[in-house]
Amino acid sequence: MNKIQVGFLVSYDYELLKNAIPLVYKESDTIFLAVDKNRKTWKGEVFEINPLFFEWVKSFDTDKKIVIYEEDFYQPQLTAMECEVRERKMLANEMGIGNWIIQLDADEYFIDFKSFVTYLKSQNHFLKYPEKHPVQISPFLINLYKRLENGILYVDEASKVMAVTNYPDYKFGRNTRARIIYHDSIILHECLSRTKEELIQKFSNWGHDVDVNIDSFLKKWEAVNDKNYHTMSDFFYLEPHKWKTLQFIQANSFSDIFSNIEKTNKIRPSAFFIWKKNLGQWFKHLFK
Repeated sequence: MNKIQVGFLVSYDYELLKNAIPLVYKESDTIFLAVDKNRKTWKGEVFEINPLFFEWVKSFDTDKKIVIYEEDFYQPQLTAMECEVRERKMLANEMGIGNWIIQLDADEYFIDFKSFVTYLKSQNHFLKYPEKHPVQISPFLINLYKRLENGILYVDEASKVMAVTNYPDYKFGRNTRARIIYHDSIILHECLSRTKEELIQKFSNWGHDVDVNIDSFLKKWEAVNDKNYHTMSDFFYLEPHKWKTLQFIQANSFSDIFSNIEKTNKIRPSAFFIWKKNLGQWFKHLFK
């Protein structure tokens, strides 16, 4: 066992996988694409996937690593978040306990996945008895906020993401509430850097659908630009104060975003910050 298993949840934003999959393909043992077989979101809305996407997957998958996993993930008696947790657990079972289970969203783009996999393999002792020593490995998200004509606005403080676990007893989204081990790897999250219509679709169909005031959020999102972003604050869609400020970088393409944001000295949490957070988690779970 001890494989590097990567899973993506496939929905209306499936085209973004053409950015995300190539970044993790080489270092993964298997990549699972979880698709509702009736093409329904967690809210029960119907979406379509162009057959050309699956043709792209087939042509890209030269090493035969990609598995299409189709099931009934939408359950009308469950909330959107309950549907999400259920799907993640089902997908994790397909990926196999005893492996590193990495679950990513279509809009999450891993920077330097190779180095992260090297780190995971150094922690393989956690895979021996995962049910006795459950852990979560948290890289950090750089949340892309809004695309502009000459660049992109992004949240200038990275946020944790429980993307990896050895024991997928998910409680809320990807969170198992087990001990967290922080790592300074970075994932670019194309969270809000979309069109207004795409944002409305996203907020209406994801697991946090009941938690977002869409009208209030969109008012600020539409108003902010590269001239006024430094005069505004509190940008998070759930608890606004958690995304205090934004930064701007010039970028004309997807590759520009990657290369220019990597040159920013502040994107990675410091070694001291990682050490302090991991020590706190070790003490917190010492006697559990």
